[in-house]
Amino acid sequence: MAEAFRRRVKVGAVYGGALLGPLGGGVVAPMLPEIGRAVHVSAGAAASSLTAYFVPFALVQVVSGTVGERWGRRRTVRIAYLAYAVGAVVCAVAPSLPVFLAARAVLGTANAFTSPLLLAGLGDIVARDRLGRAVGVYSSCQAAGQSFAPLVGGIAAASSWRLGFVVVAAAAGLLAFAPPPGEPRPATAAPPWRPLVSRRMGLLSLASLMSYIGASALPFMVALYAREQLGVSPGLTGVALLGFGVAGLVLGAVWGRVAERFGARRCGGAAAVVTGVFVAVAGLSGTAGELALWWTLAGAGASMMIVALQSLTLRAVPRNRGGALSAVSAFRFGGGAVAPLVWLPIYHARPAAAFVAAACSLLVVVPALALLGDPPAE
Repeated sequence: MAEAFRRRVKVGAVYGGALLGPLGGGVVAPMLPEIGRAVHVSAGAAASSLTAYFVPFALVQVVSGTVGERWGRRRTVRIAYLAYAVGAVVCAVAPSLPVFLAARAVLGTANAFTSPLLLAGLGDIVARDRLGRAVGVYSSCQAAGQSFAPLVGGIAAASSWRLGFVVVAAAAGLLAFAPPPGEPRPATAAPPWRPLVSRRMGLLSLASLMSYIGASALPFMVALYAREQLGVSPGLTGVALLGFGVAGLVLGAVWGRVAERFGARRCGGAAAVVTGVFVAVAGLSGTAGELALWWTLAGAGASMMIVALQSLTLRAVPRNRGGALSAVSAFRFGGGAVAPLVWLPIYHARPAAAFVAAACSLLVVVPALALLGDPPAE
């Protein structure tokens, strides 16, 4: 009984950590105009805070999983949580854009260590026959963070945007008390680097990159569309963005079971096509209600892609789960870093065209997953 309780606590802490990264990363989306005014720049310049977060988040993940496995998951994640809390506090008091961007970079770097090591820890805690469902719940928790991020950001923007980062700092500080299990792995026990460079890992990385740049990285563009094209208030913009993450929150565990039954590759490819349709239609919305509907349906499809890709990656390199997850995530969240740079010029020229272009990018996921072979033996 005591052992079962401890296991549930460990799993619950992993799920709680899964929520934090998207919360801190996406909280800025509905508050870009307010941040811009506070640090004396335009909303477009404030949007660089997304890139400031996702660039180090993506780049550091190239090595963070393997390094963290060698250092020990428990120690690495605890330090990363504390760094995340400090970075969020600096964001809350930042007097200028450079200070704000530097603090955002700290958040991205810290999350580069927590995200892959949490999911790798889950792979060791949960039995193999229940792993797909556990990954689905983990994805639901990430979706919860993505859901609450625009809501917290929208509410904070209506009063004081700085309060949003206070919430993030408090959450990180609490989670520092419950890192995932995992001791250092030195010498011959160290996780290998070589299996991370393979055809399978390359295809998973490509699919993850395009899945993010074409859907999950778009809240900033949806928020701008709501504010600039539809005249929606900051609070209602946060509500409109909420559906994307809520869909993943509700459906994550369901998608985990679906992927187990029908195969993650097949489900991920189908989800990419469906998600693309809803992303494209979102750019034609004439009311806030329409935008919220299409964005919620896009979130349902995107959550299936995420579950499928995480399940496939978790099994890709059995001796270095953390390294595989961080390497693929580096490309996935690299999409978050480049998305504003790629889509904003198109958006400013023609908003609907930006949504269609993002939708088309998702089609790359289909052949990438189709070309994957069978996973290696555990």
